[in-house]
Amino acid sequence: MSQADLTKMSEKAAIRVDELPIFAPDLDAVHEYQFIGLNNRDSRSRPFHLLRTTLSKRLKEKNYRLVGITSATPAAGKSFLSMNLAASLAQVVDDPVFLVDLDLRRASLARDIGLDVNRGISDFLTGDVSDLPSIAIRIEGSNLTLFPTKRVSNNTAELVSGTNFDHLINSLREQTGQSIILFDLPPAFANDDTMLILEKLDSYIMVVDSGETNRRQVQDMLVMLDPVPCAGTILNRYRGGFGDSYGYGYGASSYTKYYD
Repeated sequence: MSQADLTKMSEKAAIRVDELPIFAPDLDAVHEYQFIGLNNRDSRSRPFHLLRTTLSKRLKEKNYRLVGITSATPAAGKSFLSMNLAASLAQVVDDPVFLVDLDLRRASLARDIGLDVNRGISDFLTGDVSDLPSIAIRIEGSNLTLFPTKRVSNNTAELVSGTNFDHLINSLREQTGQSIILFDLPPAFANDDTMLILEKLDSYIMVVDSGETNRRQVQDMLVMLDPVPCAGTILNRYRGGFGDSYGYGYGASSYTKYYD
């Protein structure tokens, strides 16, 4: 491939946030799924504001930009935390924050904010869509850009290990400035997608469900994902600390029901 072709591909993949279509999350969906990271007046957003400060400092220290968010067990609140943490980060950083839904078999991020997906990351990975910016959506009133996906029932490992996935990662790395790119990943033990994806990322954040995740699962997950560095751990549903309630009432952690 010539240098001219590479230049054209790079220009095509450039994401100009101010030119993206804007989506206003459905208020009913916001209420149901507690998308609170953009609402500073909501007291429940305080844990995410504390997390964003700690995380942004860690990312700068380690020069991590592409960070996956995963959990050992299903129903640990991973996608909920991904969305709210990304939204909270987008309020305080100068460069855009990108959130990519790579939990392809669930595709919950768009659903949780009431967004109908006509084209998404899954289409880019299959090659049905070649223009990455065309699937990006900017969340109204924020510096947050979402890359949603349509649900994929099988062969997801092939999608996250192919050349189109490499192109996706390279395109995101080439975005100007110090943009933070977060990826909502499947639970580590649900399939091998997370291990394949993390080979191309800088680090990951582990979500631990204080009511379900046990020490052995955490230890096994750290070993399984080695040598990718863990940027930090979020203890979800913890009650205490600053007087806030961190319990959000997710369902049972059954792997067999995760993709129903």
